[in-house]
Amino acid sequence: MPADDPLDDLLDELDSQSDLETAEQVLSIRMESRRYGKPVTIVEGFDLSNSEIESIASDLKSSLGTGGTVDDGRIELQGEHRDRVPDLLRDRGFDVQA
Repeated sequence: MPADDPLDDLLDELDSQSDLETAEQVLSIRMESRRYGKPVTIVEGFDLSNSEIESIASDLKSSLGTGGTVDDGRIELQGEHRDRVPDLLRDRGFDVQA
């Protein structure tokens, strides 16, 4: 069996650091009406890279079966999803403001 690899230890530490950073972020969810009164659910408060936010947005859109986009570091989802989005984000380790 090989000796402990310091690189593996460092990667584990970085991964746990990422989890801590995720838990420290407080996200807010709100609703806006857009053109023709269409509802849009907005999730903001991310302190992540745009590619990480894009990945979260993609997961949310798949889970909710809806469209959406990332704009200025926030996720915009088509439709009224304030009831389901908090649980989905908490499952990913985020703190969601009620």
